[in-house]
Amino acid sequence: MKTIFLGTEVLSFKGSKVRKMSRTKSILFLSSIFFSLFSFAQQQDSTKVNQLDDVLVSAVRVTTKTPVSFSNMDKKEIKYRNLGQDIPVLMNYLPSVVTTSDAGNGVGYTGIRVRGSDATRVNVTINGIPYNDAESQGTFWVNMPDFASSVESLQLQRGVGTSTNGAGAFGASLNMLTDSYARKATGEISSSAGSFNTFKNTVKFSTGLLNDHFEIAGRLSTIKTHGYIDRGSADLKSYFLQGTYVGKTTLIKALVFGGTQKTYQSWNGIDGETLNENRTFNSAGMYTDEAGNVRFYDNETDNYNQDHYQLHWSESISDKWSTNFALHYTKGKGYYENYKEDSDMAEYGLNPVGTVTETDLIRQKWLDNDFYGTTFSAKYVTEKLNVILGGGWNKYEGDHFGKVIWARYASQSELGDHYYDDYSTKTDGNIFAKANYQFTEKLSFYGDLQYRRVRYKANSAETGLVDDTFNFFNPKAGLNYAFNEKNTLYFSYARANREPNRTDYEGGNVKPEKLNDFELGWRFNSEKFQLNSNVYYMGYKDQLILTGRLDDVGNPIRANTEKSYRLGFEFDATIALSEKFTLRPNFTLSSNKNVDLAVDGEYYGTTKIAYSPEVIAGNVIVYKPMERLYLSLLQKYVGEQYMNNIELPAAKLADYFVNDFNASYEIKPKTIFQSITITALVNNIFDKKYVSNGAMWDVYPYYYPQAGTNFLIGLNLKF
Repeated sequence: MKTIFLGTEVLSFKGSKVRKMSRTKSILFLSSIFFSLFSFAQQQDSTKVNQLDDVLVSAVRVTTKTPVSFSNMDKKEIKYRNLGQDIPVLMNYLPSVVTTSDAGNGVGYTGIRVRGSDATRVNVTINGIPYNDAESQGTFWVNMPDFASSVESLQLQRGVGTSTNGAGAFGASLNMLTDSYARKATGEISSSAGSFNTFKNTVKFSTGLLNDHFEIAGRLSTIKTHGYIDRGSADLKSYFLQGTYVGKTTLIKALVFGGTQKTYQSWNGIDGETLNENRTFNSAGMYTDEAGNVRFYDNETDNYNQDHYQLHWSESISDKWSTNFALHYTKGKGYYENYKEDSDMAEYGLNPVGTVTETDLIRQKWLDNDFYGTTFSAKYVTEKLNVILGGGWNKYEGDHFGKVIWARYASQSELGDHYYDDYSTKTDGNIFAKANYQFTEKLSFYGDLQYRRVRYKANSAETGLVDDTFNFFNPKAGLNYAFNEKNTLYFSYARANREPNRTDYEGGNVKPEKLNDFELGWRFNSEKFQLNSNVYYMGYKDQLILTGRLDDVGNPIRANTEKSYRLGFEFDATIALSEKFTLRPNFTLSSNKNVDLAVDGEYYGTTKIAYSPEVIAGNVIVYKPMERLYLSLLQKYVGEQYMNNIELPAAKLADYFVNDFNASYEIKPKTIFQSITITALVNNIFDKKYVSNGAMWDVYPYYYPQAGTNFLIGLNLKF
């Protein structure tokens, strides 16, 4: 549910006509637009089919000619471990990436940090459409279970990256391209099962190009797990439906996708003593009944439904010009439920009958939100010049309210009464211009200018009345120099600004953040050896840093620090030792510091930034003993890190080194099936007892332990 991250509660939005649009009407609305465009496009010359999918994301993606640090993952690489775990877990072995899972087994609530920056600072787009929640700025993968099965490719840009739509990137940008069309009809059934009663079932289909122009494709998925943490269960369902028209110069896609999730809350964490004695303990839902027995409420759950509608029109106007125009709408609605003991009735708007003023009760905190808008881009390419002009306009509206659905003692309230009603709106518009110019055969220049305007309005007991407008100018520039066919050196500078999120306003006086990002890199590319390395310096002004503390409802508390920086070195390589053996090592060495830090009037000097390990390393050893057999050992090391910024000894998370084993074997039958693939994944093969995340309740650390040795086995049938 997009409302929670380590207990974080996020507002939603209301008030528009779009909000009143039912799911059926929304589908009909997009369908009518799609078929109107389809009718128009049918009139065009379609004697040959061109691949235009890249146009959907060309405005936000980069190539090796762009002076930006990035990593790519394609469908082939994703499929080997796509057995039900979330996208952050699949990205765990990319450079500078640290992932965590609330339930401990990579299903349900998962998180990602890049260069020490958490999910609220990683810009995420799907086909160029913003996905980050507008208010919390976080990304909630639990709302899109098994989305990896519909991803054609993804690109992670580290640092500020290039201009994109949506939230400002302060640690990284992640853009995903959904499935391309298939020329021939296909079908696919995938099932997997494993530890903690984890099951995943997926069905996919494609009609292929009908009359060489039109394709319909779709997916249905369900994932269930008990979770590693006690009662850390998840019941997840998702769908993906896509209609595509392909002409000689035209690509039109209408997409409808979404998910429904019910997860038992597991975001409380455990203290150090419990970690040593009972590391799977979960305090969520715990209460004492009238007889003095400790019990657990069986519906202490998070429930959310989210549906996405996208319409894309890509057009190749000439050999030099291409354009993309998109409309999008996202509907989200859901709640999380808690059993509360000895609650003050007045706090919940309950007018007591008699003298009783406290009661046990069950509450639900609801969100009902809408997000809609447009993105657009135009691309101009010549032999020496590549220019992209683009932008977007998006609005987020909704409301956030609470209900009491049961109370032990009677009151004069009515069923359905709200004990609070909050609202917020956020409008986000941006325009940008990017250019790559090839000065000489070896030297090219990159320039990127973006203007972004954000207006945020909110009214709640926590934030008070907020009405802020931000105007951000984000310039970027760089040089790319190719010494020869194998060696390239690049340098870039990028400026980024970002607004506070809702929780930041709860702390009172808060400022927007500023970042200057410098990147110096070297790329080497030969037949058997590819290397990427870079040095980065990210200098922050008024960075909102995670203090490691949580407020009384579990929201992470952030605070501005006047000056801070991240200085690091990143390295990743692909080394083909032979036709059978390949190594893919990567590591990051970094220094992440607050300069002259002062907290609540107390001076601490220069300290380490919270949740920012100085060493992150990964390695993938791939062995292919025969053509269709794939074996790999996946290794991840994360150095020690602090959970607050004052280097409190109790706030230190220990380092950890984890190894996973992955095997895949493909059979090519002569009849019925196109292929049969058997996949196995054994996580944490050495049963390492480790903690990947935590939080501070004042000076008391709480931890999120991860599972020991566990496995998933899958079967994929293609026909």
